[in-house]
Amino acid sequence: MIAKRIIPCLDVRDGRVVKGTRFQGLNDVASPVDLAAYYSQQGADELVFYDITASSDGRKIFTDILSEAASRVFIPLTVGGGISSLDDFDRVLKCGADKVSVNSCALRNPDLIREAAVKYGSQCVVLSVDAKRVDGRFRVFAKGGREDTGLDLMEWIKKGLDLGAGEIVLNSMDTDGVKEGFDLEMLSLVAAIAHVPVIASGGAGKMEDFATLFRAVPGVDAGLAASIFHYGEVKIPELKEYLRNENINVRI
Repeated sequence: MIAKRIIPCLDVRDGRVVKGTRFQGLNDVASPVDLAAYYSQQGADELVFYDITASSDGRKIFTDILSEAASRVFIPLTVGGGISSLDDFDRVLKCGADKVSVNSCALRNPDLIREAAVKYGSQCVVLSVDAKRVDGRFRVFAKGGREDTGLDLMEWIKKGLDLGAGEIVLNSMDTDGVKEGFDLEMLSLVAAIAHVPVIASGGAGKMEDFATLFRAVPGVDAGLAASIFHYGEVKIPELKEYLRNENINVRI
């Protein structure tokens, strides 16, 4: 059985890790380089870096911070934010990223997914999707949750997979930062159609939420969280020990 992954997420703005609730009210947390090194030492399976205002500000991602962080961590690193071309893929990968996450720019130019998958391999292309309920439907949002695209979530996921995305990060805006559990309904729908790894994001508040996630939606490959790790509410070694005791396969 493939081990479930535990992935801290570092949302970076102006060179600092920040965290909010439902994509609002961002608070300063720490240095991304120091935090990345800490999680690597704590046994995180991977790290995700998002430059959360790169797309909305129309600028390039933070390559200096990324290079320094990559030199201090020895686990897979996924990076996203403002990725709009193959040149951006190349630049980020050369800074030490293992995978590149696309979101808003892929919505504007879906062919970017296909082009990157052809050049770098599908395993390198992560489709990050921000979604929430609107009038009883799951809708896709762009620019860090600021813009309702009107796209149906399932249609966009299917298109991304057809274009060659090798992994899906599903961010539920309804549960983001609320700490009441992952969005099991949304995740179940996506996991049912995805033939690639699915990472659940948004809603973790305690260790039990991860166990509930992996039991309720066995098609989910990883749980991603931010604030509970950043503020020490859940420590990764303890979480993994808890999950192993719950008969959920994780790497210790």
